Amino acid sequence: MFNLGYVSKLIGLFAFALLLTSCTQAPSESHLTGHTMGTTYNVKFVNSGDVDEQQLHDDIEAALVKVNALMSTYDPQSELSRFNQWHSEAPFALSPETLKVMQEAKRLGKLSHGVLDVTVGPLVNLWGFGPDAKPDKRPSKQTIAEVQARTGLDKLILLDDSAKKSENDLYVDLSTIAKGYGVDVVAELLDAQGLHDYLVEVGGEMRVSGHKASGIEWRIAIEKPVSTERAVQEVISIGTNAIATSGDYRNYFEEEGVRYSHLIDPRTGAPVTHNLVAVTVVHPSSMTADGLATALIILGKDEALNVALQNDLAVLMITRENGEFKEYTTPKFEPFIDRQ
Repeated sequence: MFNLGYVSKLIGLFAFALLLTSCTQAPSESHLTGHTMGTTYNVKFVNSGDVDEQQLHDDIEAALVKVNALMSTYDPQSELSRFNQWHSEAPFALSPETLKVMQEAKRLGKLSHGVLDVTVGPLVNLWGFGPDAKPDKRPSKQTIAEVQARTGLDKLILLDDSAKKSENDLYVDLSTIAKGYGVDVVAELLDAQGLHDYLVEVGGEMRVSGHKASGIEWRIAIEKPVSTERAVQEVISIGTNAIATSGDYRNYFEEEGVRYSHLIDPRTGAPVTHNLVAVTVVHPSSMTADGLATALIILGKDEALNVALQNDLAVLMITRENGEFKEYTTPKFEPFIDRQ
């Protein structure tokens, strides 16, 4: 399993991907499901009739087991865990898959002005959103600064076939994008087998291609950012793309009237305090959408909107203003919204 305590998007934080379907399922639409990364996965695809579903299911399971064996922070024998246990500045050999995810994490970190930081786990733990208990009181500025000194993407150095640390105790947690990477792996497996009409979902991260068996596009419901119920904010059709949502409305604590979100801004070492409560990103890559959704919500509405526009991203943002929700969308997102 992945350590979901870091800025990972818990199931409740995702655009809860309701599959809006008609009352009857086309007989050629197949559904495979299972458990992975501490959550569940669902794969729906249009079966042309010559697909060995059991073999495909086995292949999907094997692919996801491999991702977990490489990037889990729960498994002490995973490749990432062994890298984290490597208290040395010497290079540590890594698989192409783990390096690919780390490279994307570094790229998105730079794109997001440093707020997507896969080394920020110690700060998350300090504020009580990791496996440790919530602190009795707000950490002091000195304590925050001491922990910040042990984090930072600049301390993770990537080479052609290895990575090294400039800080021996650097801890890397890829859970903000590794689940999305797992979705991409399964989607690419389906494409390689000639299956181009599918929906792949892992713990709320989703990628779709083509159409349902009925011929209509896959339609996805984005959850209203409230913790008291599950209601629909928007219904969208995203074509052949991935979608990810991040929010702060389920994982937080309050102390003396102050609300502390699980979303930590590595620039301040503290939880975000702005009014941006949910961000949805549509992108061809689930790994990229996964990381961007987290990065943008940490930035806050104004800075996130600037980053989204500068990078031509398809983004929906929801803020809480004067007790009401308000939507902001980029031009690239607008075509996806179902206005019917």
